[in-house]
Amino acid sequence: MSTPFTTLTSVAAPLIEDNIDTDIIIPSREMKSTGKTGLAAGLFAGRRYTQGRSENPDFVLNQSAYRAAAILLAGDNFGCGSSREHAVWALAEHGIRAVIAPSFSPIFAGNAVRGGVLPLVLPRATIAALAASEGAISIDLPAQTVTAGARVADFNIDAEAKAMLIGGLDAIDLTLQAADRIADWQRVDRQRRPWVYLGG
Repeated sequence: MSTPFTTLTSVAAPLIEDNIDTDIIIPSREMKSTGKTGLAAGLFAGRRYTQGRSENPDFVLNQSAYRAAAILLAGDNFGCGSSREHAVWALAEHGIRAVIAPSFSPIFAGNAVRGGVLPLVLPRATIAALAASEGAISIDLPAQTVTAGARVADFNIDAEAKAMLIGGLDAIDLTLQAADRIADWQRVDRQRRPWVYLGG
């Protein structure tokens, strides 16, 4: 279970660069555990820190305006590279709940939904306009809208992904919502094919 996602209002940190891969999001040297916690410090470590692990003042998430950003604006093919789930876990632990990009690596997008992070697809021109806007951006997942000032943009999202994010569900949680139907099917199937259930 992750925190349900319905609406989010936050400043958006602009990291509008194509092909930000999972090794940029969290370098392998930063993955010091197999769990979902303790990863935030490694988020974008190759860019956030200078030699000696001092903060790089030029990196967007180190700038005072974006330190508390819960939305990241990115370029095409965000999350490409290896399929490491740690990339999503690091983003989530840092406080990033949504990434807005023109496109995502499909594996990363699936991991993001399961990890409670919204992978929101908008055209590059709309993302540039969001980056240029002043103040916070609001995302309404049930309504599928993004608002910045007077500008409203609609976005599409797969129905199952939307349900998982709104409910804070992972794939197992989603399956368990059909537990009664699964049990009904098993009762019928046990009568139809009893040999399958021998010993069970």
